[in-house]
Amino acid sequence: MATLDTLKRALRQIAPTFASSRDGRLSDADHKAGLEIIKNESGSLIYRDFIIPQLNRQLDYLLKSRSDISVLEVGPGPRTVFADVPIYLRRAIRKYDAYEPNKLFSASLTEWINAGTEADPTLPALKSPPCIRQSPFDPENEVTNSSVEDTETIKQKYDIVAFCHSLYGLTPKRRYIERALDLLITGPQGGIVVVFHRDGVLNFDGLVAHHMASFPDAVLRVADDDKTLRCFTTYVTGFDVQSEANCRFNKMPDDELTTKRLSVCRALGSRHEDHPGLLTFSAPDSMIVFNQHSTTLPELIAEVPIREDARVIKNREARRQHPACTFGPTEIAQIQRCVKWAKKYGFGLTVLGGGHSDHCVLSNVVCLDMSSFDKVHIGRNATHGALIIVDAGCNTGGIVRVATEAGLALPLGARPSVGAGLWLQGGIGHQARLHGLACDSIIGAVMVNVGSGELLYVGCVPREYRPPNAHRPKNDLDLLWAIRGAGSNVGIVLNVVFRAHEALTFEIRHWSSSLSNNEKTRLRLSEVEKSVDVAVPGNLSVDAFLYHDDGQLQICASLYQCYPPGSLHQPNLHIPTQFRQDTWNLDDKVKGVDGIGLFDTELYISTMHGGHGGGKTSSFKRCVFLKGLGRNNVADCLEAIMRRAPTPLCYIHLLQGGGAVRDIPADGTAFGCRDWDYASVLTGVWRRDQDGSKFANAAVQWVYDAAKELISLTNKHGEVTMGACVGVYGADLGPDPRDASLAPHAFGANRAKLANIKHQVDPYNILRYSCPISTDISTPLKMLKCIFIITGASCAGKDHFAKVCCPIFLHRGFKTKVSSISDATKIEYAAATGADLDLLLYDRQYKENHRPALTFFFKEQVIKQPNLPVQHFLSLVANASDQDVLFITGMRDAAPVASYAHHVPSIKVVEIHITADCQVRRDRGSTTDPHQESNGASAPESNLAASDHRPTFVFEDNSDGDAHIQEFAEHRLLPHLCDGIQQLSRMIHHFPGFPRPEVDFCHVLGIAQQPGGLELCTELLHSHFSDDWSKVGAIVSCETGGFIFAPTLAVKAGVPMVPVREASKLPPPTVTVMKPSSHISSLVAESGVPRTEIGMSSDTIPAGSKVVVVDDVLASGMTLYAVLQLLVKAGVRTEDVSVLVVAEFPIHRGREMLHKKGFGKVGIQSLVVIGTV
Repeated sequence: MATLDTLKRALRQIAPTFASSRDGRLSDADHKAGLEIIKNESGSLIYRDFIIPQLNRQLDYLLKSRSDISVLEVGPGPRTVFADVPIYLRRAIRKYDAYEPNKLFSASLTEWINAGTEADPTLPALKSPPCIRQSPFDPENEVTNSSVEDTETIKQKYDIVAFCHSLYGLTPKRRYIERALDLLITGPQGGIVVVFHRDGVLNFDGLVAHHMASFPDAVLRVADDDKTLRCFTTYVTGFDVQSEANCRFNKMPDDELTTKRLSVCRALGSRHEDHPGLLTFSAPDSMIVFNQHSTTLPELIAEVPIREDARVIKNREARRQHPACTFGPTEIAQIQRCVKWAKKYGFGLTVLGGGHSDHCVLSNVVCLDMSSFDKVHIGRNATHGALIIVDAGCNTGGIVRVATEAGLALPLGARPSVGAGLWLQGGIGHQARLHGLACDSIIGAVMVNVGSGELLYVGCVPREYRPPNAHRPKNDLDLLWAIRGAGSNVGIVLNVVFRAHEALTFEIRHWSSSLSNNEKTRLRLSEVEKSVDVAVPGNLSVDAFLYHDDGQLQICASLYQCYPPGSLHQPNLHIPTQFRQDTWNLDDKVKGVDGIGLFDTELYISTMHGGHGGGKTSSFKRCVFLKGLGRNNVADCLEAIMRRAPTPLCYIHLLQGGGAVRDIPADGTAFGCRDWDYASVLTGVWRRDQDGSKFANAAVQWVYDAAKELISLTNKHGEVTMGACVGVYGADLGPDPRDASLAPHAFGANRAKLANIKHQVDPYNILRYSCPISTDISTPLKMLKCIFIITGASCAGKDHFAKVCCPIFLHRGFKTKVSSISDATKIEYAAATGADLDLLLYDRQYKENHRPALTFFFKEQVIKQPNLPVQHFLSLVANASDQDVLFITGMRDAAPVASYAHHVPSIKVVEIHITADCQVRRDRGSTTDPHQESNGASAPESNLAASDHRPTFVFEDNSDGDAHIQEFAEHRLLPHLCDGIQQLSRMIHHFPGFPRPEVDFCHVLGIAQQPGGLELCTELLHSHFSDDWSKVGAIVSCETGGFIFAPTLAVKAGVPMVPVREASKLPPPTVTVMKPSSHISSLVAESGVPRTEIGMSSDTIPAGSKVVVVDDVLASGMTLYAVLQLLVKAGVRTEDVSVLVVAEFPIHRGREMLHKKGFGKVGIQSLVVIGTV
């Protein structure tokens, strides 16, 4: 469908002379009528699904560093969008002003703000009446030319200046934003300017965006009647086409102009059966946020050279962008300067390598062009043999030429012009089955750390290729692991060291066949899959293309065979028996080429559509990984996708995997998708003269729709098996929100670990425009708020408990899912043994009969893959990325919260241990000894009393019926997602870069500084305690943080508080221990922090009493460890100790450390979990 921008250009061509005239400006009534059409039912969805959510995020961002907000809205229309944000955000707005030149809108806006009810006021916390100025926002407005009232407004500073209805008609746009920036509050955490714009790419002429978001799926539907379309086209055009002046300028009568513009509107609008009588237009919306530093680009221009020459960027979508500036650094120090500038002012960067990515260049973002780093070196290493050292500005073709001349080869991609982004994030080529992916051959790299600006080298980098000031970081192995599959996300890579292979010669054969019906498609794809099976050597691979030729769907298969040089035309060359002459047409030309000539043998380059569409096409690609190409469900899906291709140039390229790709463990590199047979490259293609048209938009949308359809291929159990999509290629993905739905399927179970590493090395998210991993370590869990792990013995009722709880959460509006961690093992066990999978999953008795064998099978797997339990856990979590709550059953791991929480540190993880009497369990089907059993997940003892950890909750399930479970869920589990917890979380303000650049400081003690904060925190600590307060003899707290929250809790609970202080500050008699430095102390100190002696008064805790330790945070756990040692020394049993903390930082693994130190039986509960460092 055509975009509104396309419609506007077409309408203005009807009256081109008049488009720049001011005589036909829209009247207030025209604006009002047009906006009413724009904000109809379909238009209101844009506000509901994009503008309001994005505005909420920006207001939440501001509230991290302040308690109230002042707003200036420019052109709000008849109703402010701030009236639609949640009530807690509206309560934070203490001042609201607006510029609204439309007389009708200004009156409506004033009436609307004052019309709120007492129960639901529009802006309930305003300190003074809003100032609605009925005048345009004039960037040239100065105090000297203004009235007293104007002067007061101009002097006012704001936390946010918002242009929520676009910048149409405001030129030059940069000047308007600069004026808005002048009105912002300044300081370390200054204000922001937020611009929403519908359709078209905005160029702010060197202003730098702090944050961007887009909504490409937005559509606008308009009634197809003359009256509505006359009003609509007038509004879209931006001037009154029917005005007398316009008709005179264009020498065209009014009725002829009207007929022409309505005809154009109807020709470009799409019609859909689901929306009869309506014309549909694409109306993509975008948001750009500027901060007080958005004008600081000259600082960088003074120190780093700008790329002056017009470098050709391959990707046509990227060519449409207007970067704030493209720099061409020639020295490493210049790249470091760019990083430090971006970090100082909170900006992101893009890195331009080969120019194939559609997000390598973005409007209003600074771009680093790496083309000056273009050297290729040949080296040698005693361990790895021949090496090829490649600078980040090189392209694949240049690397292959140098390698071939040296008698060497690398398994790079299939296009000569692609750059570092490909081989850092995968790299799939015709040597994949023999040598693996391009990233698999990386053994070392030199990079700039975007968190600190330091120069690092990781892995094996020969000394002569290390810059003099580079050093090896402590997380060397983790960084190398991340670079091999996600390098564009974790740093600016300067060069890469590849392990080289022997040069090869290739022989290529092509077969083709017409696909006239579904049966033929199934058969041909099955033949392609079987032509090179797993038993065939890795020097053979078969690729395939699905494409249209003269209106007929075609398949072409290409066989690639590689040999050492000089061994061509051997008698034993492989010819697949599946490619029979009666069903496949053989191309008689057998091509023998070296690595350089290999590029030109690609069918799309040499044959299809006249060879690369005659070289005058544009394309858009996304890639998904398929298993079971010949299965009917996959073949049917691929055929259906091709038959609805929007242009005849679209195609699907199927590249074979297996072999060496699969030989590397999934967690061996960041590239976690290994178990696939074919990479399906979905390629939308259109003629170059159709760039930006509805044909281009349709081709892009076709790619996304096809990817989602393939991802949905699963078997009836919802698991990945043959005939399914097993992942998405992360190299293609970027900031487009449509990529966000694909990203959780990239990197497999490695995604959480990768996000963790990214957060450590890119804490400011400078590389925010790469594949969406995000600095939120729970990225795959975009919505996930809480994970409930249900543990217990077999037949205790774990699955039943979760199924009863699920609808309770659903009823409260929380998306909830129940998954069993043992299902993955059962699927693999069934495949290996022939057991009935349906019965294993759904028949209790059958499962119990197989339990001993299942247990043995799982233990054998863990011996081979020690990280398997974590992979199973993260896989379940990744598959729940669209949920709020996840219940995990089938787990009996000891201390699962301590074992798994740090892998998902932004999500609260709670354990509920289900118990039942032995007779009840036997009645439910258990056939095992409760003291000896285990399952396909792990094998701890099932006797809770004998275990070395205490779960969050213990639930006894000996009763029939569901009422007791429902009551428990209502009173114990739902509170973890209550509004109070969310409110408390928002009171914890973040201060990036304090006390060190790599730290995002969370000011937990600041809760007490906010109105009602301490009272709310006390109430939550008291109500969330999982034990019985009547049995508690004392609350213990260590200075200083715990002293803020413990006294009020002690008063509420009615128990004494025992302070733990430096031993020298307490009178005797005391009990003392040595305390190591806390996490915060170690951050603040310039050098090592000495151990201190802490203590408490003797005999202050009654013998046999239960004790609750209260503290502000749990990070590394060192402070808590010392307090627990102190309590044990004072005679308190560990099983009698509980811990309540306000905020927990699971990434520091404090729980795990305490469990390993022998304090697993101490119950630990936290109100808020925070995923930052």
